[in-house]
Amino acid sequence: MHRRELLKGAAAALASTAFPWASLLSVSAAQAGLKPLGEPHKFSFEVLKNQARELASNEYIPPRDTLPEPIAKLDWDHWQAIRFDDEQSLWRDNDLWFQARFFHLGFTIKTPVRMFEVADGQAQELAYDLEMFDYGKSGVKPETLPADLGFAGFRLNFHTDWMRDVAAFQGASYFRAVGGEKQYGQSARGLAVDCGMGYPEEFPNFIAYYLERPSKDSSTVTVYGLLDSPSVSGAYRFLLTPGDTFVMDIDAALYPRKEIARLGIAPLTSMYQYGENDQRMANDWRPEIHDTDGLQMWTGGGEWIWRPLVNPQGVRVNSYFDDNPRGFGLLQRDHDFDHYQDDGVFYDRRPSVWVEPKHDADGQGWGKGSVMLVEIPTVDETFDNIVAFWNPVEKPQRGEEVSLGYKLYWGARPPVTPQGATVRATRTGIGGVVGQPRKYFSWRFAVDFAGGDFGHLGTDAQVEPVIEASRGLVEITSARPLIEVNGEGVSGYRAMFDLKPTDNSLEPINIRMYLRCNGQALTETWLYQWTPPSDVQLVEPAAEKASPKAKT
Repeated sequence: MHRRELLKGAAAALASTAFPWASLLSVSAAQAGLKPLGEPHKFSFEVLKNQARELASNEYIPPRDTLPEPIAKLDWDHWQAIRFDDEQSLWRDNDLWFQARFFHLGFTIKTPVRMFEVADGQAQELAYDLEMFDYGKSGVKPETLPADLGFAGFRLNFHTDWMRDVAAFQGASYFRAVGGEKQYGQSARGLAVDCGMGYPEEFPNFIAYYLERPSKDSSTVTVYGLLDSPSVSGAYRFLLTPGDTFVMDIDAALYPRKEIARLGIAPLTSMYQYGENDQRMANDWRPEIHDTDGLQMWTGGGEWIWRPLVNPQGVRVNSYFDDNPRGFGLLQRDHDFDHYQDDGVFYDRRPSVWVEPKHDADGQGWGKGSVMLVEIPTVDETFDNIVAFWNPVEKPQRGEEVSLGYKLYWGARPPVTPQGATVRATRTGIGGVVGQPRKYFSWRFAVDFAGGDFGHLGTDAQVEPVIEASRGLVEITSARPLIEVNGEGVSGYRAMFDLKPTDNSLEPINIRMYLRCNGQALTETWLYQWTPPSDVQLVEPAAEKASPKAKT
């Protein structure tokens, strides 16, 4: 998925004959100079669910995916030069805390999405108008464009800073938001279908958005989305609250057209090219390049897990099974500018996103399933190559209604954190004992933990690493205190060990580790997946006996 293609998706237009929608223009839209399209109609979340259910009961109609020639020939920079006229922002003249501004079609976003304003229980479709946009620097002559071209999506601005948007919905079912750092990074999407399978992934589209006019001085705005794809349709409700942590409260109802092999709920999409633990594609002058550096999970059983991301040589798909997970997210834990040295896109400011499942009236959560992590090779930072989502055990069937709810938290840190110490860095390199000849190949892992109860440990505390590996021999293990970790001046521990391959398999090796003292866990659980290189020299029996023994 290419970031400059806005995650390689395009929002689809609902066929104009599907529903008798249209409207007289609302007062707020008229004040902004926006034009009506048709007659108003009654609207609510239940009405939207019925529309989604009706869509699913009919054959899927592929959206239009062609652009007029003057727009189709534009490159990224010239497309970006088409600017929306902020004077025509929705709600601009209503003295509200929000304004909505619209995106122009172009580049790989080829099919329009319908835009509505909702007020007093009525939905009003908004017409595309050439006068909404400034085409001057793009080279496009607006008179050469069709009058009904349509929109590519929208962005939201908040009263604290009208110059910078706080959320954007654009391309397929993708959307994103900023926290207090005011920096975009990873994206979320409404749904993932068959992601990481052995055949092309299906990308559902939001085909219509409904922006509900907020009340005066409200810090929350409600947006509705109608989703459609060959496999499923759906109705979404987003309650959006900007802040130092941007909170999205989401409810959705899905209506499958057929059985879905792999349904991805609350999918997050990010980029990881290289970092401290994975230097495979470190071909840039900057020390690290990534939107996020790890997947965190809080299981239904209460275990906290940290899985550092990698940029693999081939596609990797991992499933972490759970029952009623408490949350998961793709996090950017490392906020040290010195670790990135990027003063252009500021990877140190990229927001983390935490997914918190909601419970129904009976206290039931998401049930059994797995947090899935898909890692795809990428050659540079313009490609999003990381996807994480929840995959329920039960496969949705045609004719069913699948209801779900969750919250997304966008910000520097998630709203919940482990009580124990957390991983601050993972580093890897050649194993062995410095100063001694290496008689065989091994790989060194050094994991820094900080926080938790480390500051209360006595000097005689016996802290030990608990390590498991799916293959190979773990040796030269240690855990020693560190005064500072990541320059934060907090007490920490560094766990180190070598992993020695004992067979010729090139399949990834799964590793699990945490630190404990007197039987008590002190840290979250660190998971890692390492692939041995193809030229490993295995240990001969004589060398095996001569190798250093693991410390206990």
